[in-house]
Amino acid sequence: MTITPERTWQDEVRHLAEERDAVVLAHNYMRPEIQDVAHHVGDSLALSRIAAATDASTIVFCGVHFMAETAKLLSPEKTVLAPTREAGCSLADSIDAAALRAWKAEHPGAVVVAYVNTTAEVKAETDICCTSSNAVEVVASIPEDTPVLFLPDQFLGAHVRRMTGRTNMHVWMGECHVHAGISPADVRSQVAAHPDAELLVHPECGCATSALWLTGEGELPASRTQILSTGGMVDAARSMQASTALVATEIGMLHQLRQVNKHTTFLPMNPQASCRYMKMTTPELLLRALREGRDEVTVDPVIAERARRAVERMIAVGNPGGSE
Repeated sequence: MTITPERTWQDEVRHLAEERDAVVLAHNYMRPEIQDVAHHVGDSLALSRIAAATDASTIVFCGVHFMAETAKLLSPEKTVLAPTREAGCSLADSIDAAALRAWKAEHPGAVVVAYVNTTAEVKAETDICCTSSNAVEVVASIPEDTPVLFLPDQFLGAHVRRMTGRTNMHVWMGECHVHAGISPADVRSQVAAHPDAELLVHPECGCATSALWLTGEGELPASRTQILSTGGMVDAARSMQASTALVATEIGMLHQLRQVNKHTTFLPMNPQASCRYMKMTTPELLLRALREGRDEVTVDPVIAERARRAVERMIAVGNPGGSE
């Protein structure tokens, strides 16, 4: 990374973005320095929608690959760049289009609901997408006597099944390896150490079901336990008055929470909950993408059209809110 003495790497990013007519997006789980230099920070779907509404001809998405694909779905006429094509996702990788087609064949007549944390090819095989914020609403919009195939996250699926009371809902057994690693034991130990803390729990977490069960049993404070998307966590943090909050999601989220609320101390439920894919984007790779126009993300037009319909159906049901 070569920077002139008069210009920092952050200045260089903004300079190159202006030259390339680019908007730089950073997911909430990115390294803090990447979040700080981006034009917009947030959930992947929200970022994709923001980028689609801008005049920028190029989108540089600092996240993982499926997120850049979603940006391309919503902005097919724009160039979409990812700082590294190596940034995958263990959750998205837990199912592919062939596996989904086979699953659908086992359940003819079922409506397929896919979390947006999936590849474009999987979305193309889907009837309707959902986010962690509106998954319950999306499933509730489907006639009660119609079977539902929910994918790929088993913990979000369990949350939706519990909230809707749906008995004809089949859930794919996929997981985000980072969220799955945040355990009920982590919750118990952290709550014991910080008994007055607020609890912000992502529904992808392995501890989400246990957290709600413990709340129902009176072992966790119901008034201080919230199951939220990352976008929902930011919204909750803005008005939070508590001195301490425990956060169950990828640790990159803490940076945004601390940015919007300087009064509350935000602590990770599990300090080891770091996604190596989300941390692959570095200042050097971001600068390379802006300088060289790599790595460009493309989606086959036929697949893109089918996948886009699944996203649009979700938006028609109601405000998708936070995507992760």
